[in-house]
Amino acid sequence: MRPVESVAIIGAGNMGSGIAQKSAQEEFMVQMVDREEKWVERGHSIIAEFLDEAIQRRIFREKEVEDIKNRITGVIGTENVNPDTDLIIEAVFEDFDIKKAVFSTLDEVCNEHTILASNTSSLSVNELAKATGRPDRFVGLHFFFHPAKNRLIEIIPAETTSPESLAAVEQYCKTMGKVVIVCKDRPGFVVNRFFVPWLNEACLLLEEGIASAAAIDNVAKKAFRIGMGPFALMNLTGPPIALHSTDYLAEQLDCPRYTGAANLRAMVEAGEMWEIGDDIECGEEAAIIISERLLGQTFAVSAQIVNEEICSIEDVDRGAKVGLRWAKGPFEIANKIGIDEAVRMANSYANSAGFQLPEWFANCTEPLDFSYVDTEINGKVATIKINRPEAMNALNETVVSQLGSALDSINSLDEISTIVLDGAGKAFVAGADVKFFVDKIRADSIQDIYDFTAHGHEVLAKLENSDKTTIALTTGLALGGGLELALSCDYRIGTRRSQFRFPETSIGIYPGLGGTQRTPRICGIEAARFAVLAGNFLDAKSAAALGILTHLVEPANVNSTITEITASGKPNQKYQATPVDPSHPAAAFALAFYCDENMAALSNGNCPDGFDAEDKMVSRQLKALSRTAPIALAMASQLLNESVITGDDLESGLSLELQRLNDIFSTADALEGLSALIEGRRPNYTNS
Repeated sequence: MRPVESVAIIGAGNMGSGIAQKSAQEEFMVQMVDREEKWVERGHSIIAEFLDEAIQRRIFREKEVEDIKNRITGVIGTENVNPDTDLIIEAVFEDFDIKKAVFSTLDEVCNEHTILASNTSSLSVNELAKATGRPDRFVGLHFFFHPAKNRLIEIIPAETTSPESLAAVEQYCKTMGKVVIVCKDRPGFVVNRFFVPWLNEACLLLEEGIASAAAIDNVAKKAFRIGMGPFALMNLTGPPIALHSTDYLAEQLDCPRYTGAANLRAMVEAGEMWEIGDDIECGEEAAIIISERLLGQTFAVSAQIVNEEICSIEDVDRGAKVGLRWAKGPFEIANKIGIDEAVRMANSYANSAGFQLPEWFANCTEPLDFSYVDTEINGKVATIKINRPEAMNALNETVVSQLGSALDSINSLDEISTIVLDGAGKAFVAGADVKFFVDKIRADSIQDIYDFTAHGHEVLAKLENSDKTTIALTTGLALGGGLELALSCDYRIGTRRSQFRFPETSIGIYPGLGGTQRTPRICGIEAARFAVLAGNFLDAKSAAALGILTHLVEPANVNSTITEITASGKPNQKYQATPVDPSHPAAAFALAFYCDENMAALSNGNCPDGFDAEDKMVSRQLKALSRTAPIALAMASQLLNESVITGDDLESGLSLELQRLNDIFSTADALEGLSALIEGRRPNYTNS
C-alpha cells in the first residue's frame, strides 16, 4: 500500500476549503483547485478567516497559522493538478454529471497510483466509481460540516474499491484525527439516513398542527438531549438542503413518508427560513406525540441501517454522537427508555411510513449490548482496536472487560506472532472514565474502584506476559490509563501527532495501572518523576528521548514499522531504566532537576539549590507541582521510589501500587480533583 502524503481538493467552496484547511493542519501538502482564480482566492479567504479566529481563541499561534497557509497551494483548473498527487478529493456540487466530468479530467491527468475520492452526501458511490477509469482506486467520503471542526467522516468504498485503496484513505482520515465509519453504499449512508427523515418528520408535525415550531424544537431538545431542535438546525444549514436530501431519500428508498413536507417545500420556494419564535409551550399530550414520533422514526430507521448491514449499532450511535453531537446515540437512547418502549415507538412509525420494522429489532426484549473492542487478523498480526472514539476511547468496565477477552482469544492462537493495540479516532486512549470514579466515591463504593483497577492490572498483565510481540500504536493522545496501557506493551509506535501525559496528581490521585512502576523501569526514576509527579505533557520527540516511544516514524511509515517489528520479535530488554537520549533537553533537565538530592526541596515546594526559580522551565515545574494534590504527590513519589527498591520484581511494585488505592480514593482531595475535572474548574485542595 502506497501511503497518502499529498492531497488535492477539487472545489474551493465552504466544504472544499475546509477539507484543504484540515489537511494542511495535519501537515499534508495540499492543492486547492477551482475553475477560476477568484474562487481559489475566495477559498484562501475562508481559510484565513477560520484560522484568524483560531489565533484569537489560542488554538494556534501565528507561526503555526502561517505554516498551515504555506502548505496550501492554489491551483486554477482541474487539468493543472500535480499528476503525482496521492489522493484527490472532489468537493463540487452534488450533481452526478459535474462530478463525472471532473473525474474524467483527473483520469487523464493523474498517475496510475492516484486515488480518487468524492465528497458526497447522497450520490451513489458505486455509480461514481463506474464513471472513472480507476474503479479500484476510488472511494466515497462524506465529510461533515465544518470539516476542520467536525470529527466524523463516513468512508464509503465502492464494490470495486481495492483493500489497498481503502486502507490508504482510512489511514489519511485517521491522521486527520477523524472518527471513521466505514459503511456500505446505500442512500443516505449512515447519519443522513436517519437524520434527514427526522427533520422531515418535524415538518409534518408542524404541518399537522400538533404544536408550534418552537415547541417541537423544545420537546426534541429534551427527548434527545441536544442543543438545537430540528427547525433551528434547518435554519443553520439551510432548508433547501433538507428538502433536497429528504426528496432524494424518498425516491431512492421508495418511501413516500420521506417526501418533503408541503410546508418545507413552500418555505424553500419562497426563499425563507423557519420562523421559530418563543412559543415553546405545548400540552402534555402534544409533547408525547412529538417525542414518540421523532424517537420512533429514529429507532425504526436506525434498525433498518443495521439490518441492511450498512454499519453496526455502535457506528450508528457513533455517527449521532460525533457527527450530530447528540448526547446518546439512537440505540443507547433505546436502552435508556426501555427496549419495549423503543420497539413500540419504532413499530408505530414503521406502520405509518409503510415499511416493516426489521425482525432483529422488533423481537428485542433485552437491552442491547455494545462492542467497543474490535479484532482484525491479517496473517501473523492481530490488531485489537479500542473503538470508542466519541469518548476518546476512555477505559470503563465494559472496555476493560472486552479488551481482556480479546487478549485471551489472541494469546491462545499459536499462528499469531504479534498483537497491535490501536485506538479509533485521534486518541489512543485518553485515560479512564473519570465519572465512574466520582460516582463510586460519592456512593461510598471505593471497593468498586479497587476491583476495576485490579481487573485492569490483570488485563495489562495479559500484554506484559504475552509470548506474542506486543505493540501499542500511540499515534495520537495517550493519557493516564491509556499511557499505562501502552507501557505494558513491548513497543510503542508514535508519529508527530503523538502526545503523552500523566495528569493524575493534578486531579487528586496517582497513576494506578502501573504508571508508577513501569515508567521508572523504562526511563529511570528522574525522568519518571518528570512525567508522573509534575504531569508534564510529552511531545513525540521528548517521549522518544525518554523511551516512552520506542519508534517515532512518519505517519506513512507506521505499517512498515509494524512489519519490521513483527520480523524482529520481542525486545531483548524492555526495561532499560534510563532515557534513550539523555542529551535531549527534556531528558537532561529531568536528570538534573528531579535527582534524589533535590526531592526534599521539591516536596516542600521550594526551588532546589543551583536552579533559578525565574527560569522558564524551572518555574513551569514549580507551578505544576504546586497545583497537584499534596497527598497524591507524596504517594506517587513514594511509589516511584519503591519501584527502585523492588527492582526487577515488577509484580511486587504493581502490588504496592494497588495496595494504596483505597487510601488515595478515600481522600477529600481525590473527590475534589476528579469533580473539578468533570466540572471544568480548578480544584481547591485541602490536603485531606
